[in-house]
Amino acid sequence: MTPTRKLPLFLVSGASCVGKSSLCEVLFRREQDFLVLESDLLWRKEFDTPETQYREFRETWLRVCANVAQIGLPVVLCGCVTPEQIEPLPERALFSSTHYLAAVCSDLAMRRRLTLRGVTDPARIESSMRFNRWLRENGETTEPGMTLLDTTELTIEEAARKAEGWVRTRLQQRPRRCCV
Repeated sequence: MTPTRKLPLFLVSGASCVGKSSLCEVLFRREQDFLVLESDLLWRKEFDTPETQYREFRETWLRVCANVAQIGLPVVLCGCVTPEQIEPLPERALFSSTHYLAAVCSDLAMRRRLTLRGVTDPARIESSMRFNRWLRENGETTEPGMTLLDTTELTIEEAARKAEGWVRTRLQQRPRRCCV
């Protein structure tokens, strides 16, 4: 089935332990005006293809989101992603627009959160730290730009409220169709 209803797609990104999954879980439990999905749900070893920027994984998620949106609700997809991994894909045309929110935090907060989660693998720690720094330094200059949400001093509830406000603001900006 080819989706016929094009709605905006909202992508919430961030490094491990920055709070993106936790804030999305809060949104998932309470939201009724949009659907919240966690991209890790479909992760398989076969998708681990950094050399293609995880293209098959991204294409699969874009098709899923476009089909889910046929019920008339926009989708908020939570996972590690950047615009360059989405915008060039043919499936991007299935959406009226894409919006990116990057949850970030300070290096100190990131190290503390990784430690609290029990992450000890130096490569994983460095990868998370590097992605978080990259988002802080480059996220707003990507095309389209990513809105940064600094979670360093926020509770999960506060971060979720800010993310919800970010989605709602963009939904209100969307052109309305009028039938005569």
